[in-house]
Amino acid sequence: MKAPATPDTFSTRKKAIARHFANAEDYDQHAYIQEQVCQHLLAHIAHTKQDSILEIGAGTGQMTGLLAANIQSQHWFINELCHEQAATLQSILPTANIMIGDAETMELSKDSHQIKHSLIVSANAVQWFDNPLSFVKQSAHRLQADGQLLFNTFTPDNFLQIKRLTGQGLHYPAISEWQSALKDAGFEKITLSTQRVDVPFANPYAILKHMQLTGVSTNQTQEQSSSSKPFTWTKSRLKQFEQDYWQHFSELNKEGQPYVNLTYDVLIVSAFNA
Repeated sequence: MKAPATPDTFSTRKKAIARHFANAEDYDQHAYIQEQVCQHLLAHIAHTKQDSILEIGAGTGQMTGLLAANIQSQHWFINELCHEQAATLQSILPTANIMIGDAETMELSKDSHQIKHSLIVSANAVQWFDNPLSFVKQSAHRLQADGQLLFNTFTPDNFLQIKRLTGQGLHYPAISEWQSALKDAGFEKITLSTQRVDVPFANPYAILKHMQLTGVSTNQTQEQSSSSKPFTWTKSRLKQFEQDYWQHFSELNKEGQPYVNLTYDVLIVSAFNA
């Protein structure tokens, strides 16, 4: 395995993202929606035998483990932003080339010895790109003819409750924007499907805790402009958030007990290089 790259060249935003996920020690225990997404992606892989697989943003290895157990490939290339995950990913796929760095800016084709991949896959990562739509064009250059691009992201309705109450969150391109980007890059047999999951929690604070434990934060998710101040939680802001969440997003369960939902709205994308 190559020595992990240092994050010195990361942008301020990417350093913040890496720090969030590096500190999410209990990620796999709480990222059950993300685990379900990985299972959906696995089911969409067209061929169980591949020439070369490139995984982008492997994280703790949820998708990597499924690939290793179910897909055969002559070559494996695993990219991840956080150098803390390098050893874990290597243990899952000992023969893989582990490439630590920002997938948006690093030269992955150079690291992979100019190999064109038969499958590029990414689970729960593309939404963290500064320019998510650019992933489509980048992938087209790295895929062999009829190679498959398979990834998930989320729709603008993802975490809709958080956005409404705090004004914070990632920017998610519309489904139509993904469709256009894929067509413009020359992809064929394009399939886009959505899945909405409303996850119940006992109270709004439990939602914030869930987001923290899965590496997601309501602040530092977008590049801050020079004139804007980073979003920070205060006691008064937290109190108002909890009151508003109960008021706008509470429901009653079968026993008549109140609870609140957090909405995940997943977009699964599959397309093939011309």
